[in-house]
Amino acid sequence: MEQTLTVIGGGLAGTEAAWQAAELGVPVRLYEMRPVKQTPAHATQHLAELVCSNSLGSVTINKAPGMLKAEMRGLGSLILRCAEKAAVPAGSSLAVDRDIFATAVTDAIENHPNITLLREEATVIPDTPCVIATGPLTSSALAQEITALTDRKHLYFYDALCPIVEANSIDMSLAFRQSRHDEGELLEGDYINCPMTKEEYEQFYAALIAADTAELRDFETEDAHFFEGCMPVEVLAARGEDALRFGPMRPVGLTDPRTDRRPYAVVQLRQDNIAGSLFNLVGFQTNMRWGVQKKVLQMIPGLGNAEFVRMGTMHRNTYINSPQLLHSTLQTRFRSDLFFAGQIVGVEGYTGNAGTGMLAGINAARLMLGQHPVMLPTKTMLGALCHYVTHAEAKTFQPMKSNFGLFSPPPGKMGKKDRYTWYAEKGLTALRRWARDHEVAFDRTAAETVNNLPTKKRIPAT
Repeated sequence: MEQTLTVIGGGLAGTEAAWQAAELGVPVRLYEMRPVKQTPAHATQHLAELVCSNSLGSVTINKAPGMLKAEMRGLGSLILRCAEKAAVPAGSSLAVDRDIFATAVTDAIENHPNITLLREEATVIPDTPCVIATGPLTSSALAQEITALTDRKHLYFYDALCPIVEANSIDMSLAFRQSRHDEGELLEGDYINCPMTKEEYEQFYAALIAADTAELRDFETEDAHFFEGCMPVEVLAARGEDALRFGPMRPVGLTDPRTDRRPYAVVQLRQDNIAGSLFNLVGFQTNMRWGVQKKVLQMIPGLGNAEFVRMGTMHRNTYINSPQLLHSTLQTRFRSDLFFAGQIVGVEGYTGNAGTGMLAGINAARLMLGQHPVMLPTKTMLGALCHYVTHAEAKTFQPMKSNFGLFSPPPGKMGKKDRYTWYAEKGLTALRRWARDHEVAFDRTAAETVNNLPTKKRIPAT
């Protein structure tokens, strides 16, 4: 009897996983619980419904989202094919008409001869090959199954993400490296510290408490311990002017080498990746809107020209501790035929979610066809992203989106644009060779098309 792959979740990752496996000749059973059981965020019964922005980000190849799209186009992404057909004017970004896009994905899935779409809730993880791609709003029943399988300590239900900046964009003439005192002796300078005078702190504090914040939905605040367990920095600040100075901005154990004195307050940044190219703002999870958030955070000495690869957010998001549970192939460490993909593995962004679905679908199919699952080169954006979420520090693991900070610096000094172009060229070269060596279909022309959007005149978005 021919074995069937089960894919749970009809979002971007699930549909991409199902499509990739089906295209390789593997029968797929795709479960989507809507419309039988709706989520608090979705409004339709379409597969791959976009519930937040309608933009999939830049298509420019020397931008991180554009590099990722180039790789996915070369590998035959269903999501990008449908998105480009549903594109609306958005400059160098790929934005879509939500209904046209979701309808196109749904039609493609429903009409594929190797895919059976089941409109019902999956409450049990099968003991046969399976991809779990249920996203941030995994149903309670399936979440309990995942918890039982992985142990509760490996499953998280809320994001409280601190902003992350590129290390080379921090002004080290204002910031300094140092760790806090430990039993009277200084440790090595593992942290980058941004010191503030009393005047600078007061100005920062005033801007912080006046900042516009995003309103959380009811289902995002249903946990009584949500805010106490991951207090937004602006909420903590509202408790009093000195609350931050006795919290994440406490200067105890630090000496500013410029003044040889303890700062009035300090913002600490902690290394976020092995390469040391990314640093996160310790204790600065926030619900500020992204536009104002960047302006407020750039008031911090040393961060005036900081390049943010992730802004701080707080929202409901079910995700697993991938560094402890997954291989770079997206297989679980404890069961080779069980894969996870999408936002549940700790990947942020529409294309990142779809990209992990692509890899999971390809690898699940390869396993079922008697071939070895594959790891993507870490010089590729998708490979670097999958490597990050499966090799990050497990104790402090938080979701990540595609960004050039995932790569090691190139040899020699380059300007930012040249450096990003260098990453993209090296990544596509590595992907072509990888596809050839592993006999994976790869369309070089599609991958190297910088802007693959339809060229016909389109009606402006309304």
